[in-house]
Amino acid sequence: MIQSLSINNFALIEKLHIDFSGGFSIITGETGAGKSILLGALGMVLGRRADLTSLKNKDEKCVIEAHFHISNYNLKHYFESNDLDYEEMTILRREVLPSGKSRAFINDTPVNLQELQDLSEHLIDVHSQHQTQELSQNNYQFQIIDAVASNASLIEDFSGHLRQLKKNTAEAEALKLELQRLRKEEDYASFLLQELQTISLKSIDQANLEQQFEELSNVEFIKEHLNKAIVLANEEQYGVFHLLNEMKASIQKVSGFSSTFQILYERVNSVSIELKDSIDELSRKESNLIHNPENLQAINLQLQQLYTLQKKHQVNSTDELLQLQEKLEAQVNSYAEIEEKILLLEKQINETTTILDKIAEKMHQNRKDAIPVLTSKWIEILSQLGMPNVRFRIELKPSANYFSNGKDEIEFLFSANKGSDFGLLKKVASGGEMSRIMLATKSILANYSKLPTIIFDEIDTGVSGEIANKMSDIMKQMSQSMQVLAITHLPQIAAKGDSHFKVFKTVKNEHTHTEIKQLTQEERIIEIAQMLSGIDVSESALNHAKSLLN
Repeated sequence: MIQSLSINNFALIEKLHIDFSGGFSIITGETGAGKSILLGALGMVLGRRADLTSLKNKDEKCVIEAHFHISNYNLKHYFESNDLDYEEMTILRREVLPSGKSRAFINDTPVNLQELQDLSEHLIDVHSQHQTQELSQNNYQFQIIDAVASNASLIEDFSGHLRQLKKNTAEAEALKLELQRLRKEEDYASFLLQELQTISLKSIDQANLEQQFEELSNVEFIKEHLNKAIVLANEEQYGVFHLLNEMKASIQKVSGFSSTFQILYERVNSVSIELKDSIDELSRKESNLIHNPENLQAINLQLQQLYTLQKKHQVNSTDELLQLQEKLEAQVNSYAEIEEKILLLEKQINETTTILDKIAEKMHQNRKDAIPVLTSKWIEILSQLGMPNVRFRIELKPSANYFSNGKDEIEFLFSANKGSDFGLLKKVASGGEMSRIMLATKSILANYSKLPTIIFDEIDTGVSGEIANKMSDIMKQMSQSMQVLAITHLPQIAAKGDSHFKVFKTVKNEHTHTEIKQLTQEERIIEIAQMLSGIDVSESALNHAKSLLN
């Protein structure tokens, strides 16, 4: 419940502090005294957006602070999930700086407005006159029926599965579009891949092929010069090998005289061995060189295929062609992978759809069972509020579509008088009837939703006399299980409060200020008497006020 509200530099309020109690509290005041300013300040601290027009003094910041006692409302999970300090006496604070910047705090921890709004939904329900129209809105009608049907956990479960369904459906659709795009390129990609695979790139050594091609293209020239080299090396009298052997023999004869000659001999001997190996290799090469036009043509064809592909794909090496081949293989294989992903997602979609249908059917049955309970409670309460012939019919129609709260469509039909046909609630109910229906609804919901505090802002508009008295009884009864605050112009309701606050204006130093104070018993008598008869209070009005209070 709300324990206190402090307001500094807001609208017509310079500085104001209110301590609230449990039970049923009344707020009264003349039209224009500033009751709406109080609600505006409360709305600000609960997360409504602010601007510089909120500041009374444009050079100072506006600070609004509300204290809530929350120990009985199981909110620790909210604080833990939002990484906030949990306090049984939780403090919400809003600050609006002269620069226009706004800040929000929960227990002195900075938060954004959404976090403040999310928490406030668990703390307080501010019901103003225009919110009576919520009764005509589908979402609110479902909230009413689902509260009575105890569908909260089912709706949460349904919502989670619905999010998963939408995520999987969107992902599957995106993959189908991607597959459709790739399919248009598939034939060309497959052709390019087949073209590359045909020449077996992994087994090709381009440098070796080019070397073989050069050798085979110049066989006669190469053989001629290899033969010449072999002759020069092996000629019996003047050949390089013969002369080198004579040189080696000469040095060997003196090698015993010093280590220097021995080293020179070994070096010349190494040259001799290397020369012999080179001559042998030249001989083998020369003997293996055979003019082979068929082999030359095959190598030339393979090289031309390679050069054509390199030019086509604007690359310079076999390695780059291999990289392109791997990329095309991955692209072609990706079709199958995407198809597998789509099949898996469609399987998950079907499974999730089955789960959603089961949850939706359970919610539908719960709602059907709740309809007679809700309508009978409505009729019972509204008969006390001067609507003895009221009738309701709630039509619940299963749909093929998935909504955020199931698969049902709903219509609230209403008849206020005997013999009159049912019509849509939003079309046939008057303003006064809507106010009474809303009060009855809030009274019913108080038994199902454990909201700590509810504020009624002139819900009694359009009613008077005994009906107002019955409305006050209902609000009084609600206050047995929750904190109820009512802003009212009716003395019958004002008299039922456990505590009574008056909002009024004062003028100080040529400036108008809105203030509030809690009335004593004597002050309450006068206030209620003025509500009955006006500023000039008569003796009969005072007696009537005392009677109402008693």
